[in-house]
Amino acid sequence: MAKIKTIGVMTSGGDAPGMNAAIRAVTRAGICNGFNIKGIYRGYDGLINGEIKDFTTENVSGIIMSGGTILKTARSKEFMTMAGMQKAYDNMQKHDIQALIVIGGNGSLTGAMNFAREFDVCCIGLPGTIDNDLYGTDSTIGYDTTMNTIMDCVDRIRDTAQSHERIFFVEVMGRDAGFLAQNSAIASGAEAAIIPEDSTNVDQLARFMERGIRKSKKSCIVIVSESPKCGALYYADRVKKEFPEYDVRVSILGHLQRGGRPTAHDRILASRTGVGAIEAIIQGQRNVMVGVRNNEVVYVPLSEAIRSDKPFDRKLIKVLDELSI
Repeated sequence: MAKIKTIGVMTSGGDAPGMNAAIRAVTRAGICNGFNIKGIYRGYDGLINGEIKDFTTENVSGIIMSGGTILKTARSKEFMTMAGMQKAYDNMQKHDIQALIVIGGNGSLTGAMNFAREFDVCCIGLPGTIDNDLYGTDSTIGYDTTMNTIMDCVDRIRDTAQSHERIFFVEVMGRDAGFLAQNSAIASGAEAAIIPEDSTNVDQLARFMERGIRKSKKSCIVIVSESPKCGALYYADRVKKEFPEYDVRVSILGHLQRGGRPTAHDRILASRTGVGAIEAIIQGQRNVMVGVRNNEVVYVPLSEAIRSDKPFDRKLIKVLDELSI
């Protein structure tokens, strides 16, 4: 195996606040430890098309506080094919890149894992996703910022909900994971959260309405995880039909959740995991995700990190239920 001298860094998939802090950490820690760093623009598409540039400390100066990603990002269908991966590998060889640091979520790290298996490339993943759905790390880069953004939005929506005595269904991101919805509901004092992890045979809406009617609340907030079939619009329509006496509104926060300055928590997490990625390469580790668990930097095999059963603390459901009476 060739000695690693040059490391490529990219952001992939949906952007998350704190990605720039991670790019900065990888670049500066890499240079500090004697590596050449190359920035790869537009994710895997950029690797396929050769959008690669030498990075110095100046390239990442003044970006720690910025949302989005200076490297841009994209979702690449071509990289899912063998032909696409071959082009990406050829460009790595052309630019003398021996290791790849991928900052992204489930799909991005799955791509890294498959690429590593097919071409025996050293890939290190950083958990950059607002959904907090990667196994092996307590939090993902961008999650804390997004949760604070949701909380701020809900605080404002509540003013209108109370003034007009309305039920607001607020839809947030997290199609397959309810961490954002559940925790932002607790933080904002919402009356209920409808999340994938609680989708049992129990009708979540009926359970909530029964409690709400009993309390004679005429204004309340329900946070709903996005879903193509059972999102906020679905539940609002049901209330209008089944409980016509209530005034119902929907607010879909959408991409508003992705932007903004990262919180201190996300900047620190991105910085620690970025430095951890360089340390992993120095130690000879391959094909792992760098996370932070119990305040310690940990290395999790990519195959474990992307599995979909990150534990959800069901005690949080009880917390919200008891505090929303």
